[in-house]
Amino acid sequence: MLVGHIAVGLAAKRVTPRVSLGTLVLAAILPDLLWCVFLLTGIERVELRPGRGAVNYLALSSIAFSHSLLMDAAWGALLAGAYFAVRRYTRGAWMLFAAVMSHWLLDFVAHRPDMPLAPGVHRYFGLGLWNSVAATVIMEGGMWLLAIVVYVRATRPKGRTGTYAFWIVVAILTLAWYGNIAGPPPPSPRAMAANSLIFFSGVVAWAYWMNRLRPACYNSI
Repeated sequence: MLVGHIAVGLAAKRVTPRVSLGTLVLAAILPDLLWCVFLLTGIERVELRPGRGAVNYLALSSIAFSHSLLMDAAWGALLAGAYFAVRRYTRGAWMLFAAVMSHWLLDFVAHRPDMPLAPGVHRYFGLGLWNSVAATVIMEGGMWLLAIVVYVRATRPKGRTGTYAFWIVVAILTLAWYGNIAGPPPPSPRAMAANSLIFFSGVVAWAYWMNRLRPACYNSI
């Protein structure tokens, strides 16, 4: 799952417009950012196999510190707590926690049974939506389209830059997503981790930029 996670951040802006879109997207993809760091440092491991599409070439052999249900709750609590300490906005803090937790839920739907509950617990879960490219396109693509509509209706661009910079990156993200579900494997796990870290960091930076270029139409309670 790729654009499905980003969709959570876009849609969450409608519910908590006082929270920066960058922070909401950061929360939604935080486990993936941590995954990249943990792969590069050797804390976690993956294997690459022949085949097209991540469901075929990516074997997640050790991802419990970034993607387990328990650790996602811990990362979400840390992010929400840090946000509340700075902003004193309870609703926003809870939304950030929920966005982090949504990552496990969406991966549970998308992945084969490789989603852990906690480090050291050798039980894994997953419904395997990724096994069907068509089903992934319909369900994740539908989620992505709906989130875009919700976000566009909840914000207003400041000039043409707010329009073009949004739609161009949306197109790039959509192409990257399709490459993820139907494209060839990367050259190595380390290259995948490094490229993904740059990619996800760029997405978060873009979201913070969009928050300035496309302010919310109203304030939340």
